[in-house]
Amino acid sequence: MGNKKISKLSKRGLALEILSRLYRLYPDATCSLNYQTPVQLLVATILSAQCTDERVNKVTPDLFGRFPDVQSLAEADVLELEKLVHSTGFYRNKAKNIKSACTMIVSDFNSIVPNKMEDLLKLPGVARKTANVVLAHAYGINGGVTVDTHVKRLSQRLGLTESTEPISIEKDLMELLPQPEWENWSIRLIYHGRAVCKARSPSCKSCDLVDVCAKKL
Repeated sequence: MGNKKISKLSKRGLALEILSRLYRLYPDATCSLNYQTPVQLLVATILSAQCTDERVNKVTPDLFGRFPDVQSLAEADVLELEKLVHSTGFYRNKAKNIKSACTMIVSDFNSIVPNKMEDLLKLPGVARKTANVVLAHAYGINGGVTVDTHVKRLSQRLGLTESTEPISIEKDLMELLPQPEWENWSIRLIYHGRAVCKARSPSCKSCDLVDVCAKKL
């Protein structure tokens, strides 16, 4: 598809064209965090803030081996949690939020991670990014578009949003994409951001989206 034709696409059409290409590029893309239960996904996602999924996946086997469920995490000694999650960064806040969130899940939600956005957002340490991941991958619910650093960067570069705040970027993307594709967009764009469209040195010459990229038009 040539640049002239791409330039005539609406933002919605452009988003759908990009999504179609991302499906072809990353057909098996899925959540990179390792987990077995909703609470493990919740904890892993909290740990992933300003940390790579690869690092989180190195930490969680020992963490979940010691504290495998919501009850044990709620009752965990916070200093032991800090030690176990230390290498993920911001470990004091993360340990405190994990314990507090699990305590609330036990007391307010019958020890079950809630499956509604408004309830997840009540949990300490949980904002929309974490809630979207949990809803999509633990419960199969597309509650919104997960906006991490990759999704933010690429959505801006591709010309789909001029917003700078994650909540505004999410709103812009939700208006462009069909709801069933919200999490598919995020997961595949994250893969592309890691592999090709990196923050400091994007590989534009080998990018399959270069002809639809506003940065290059």
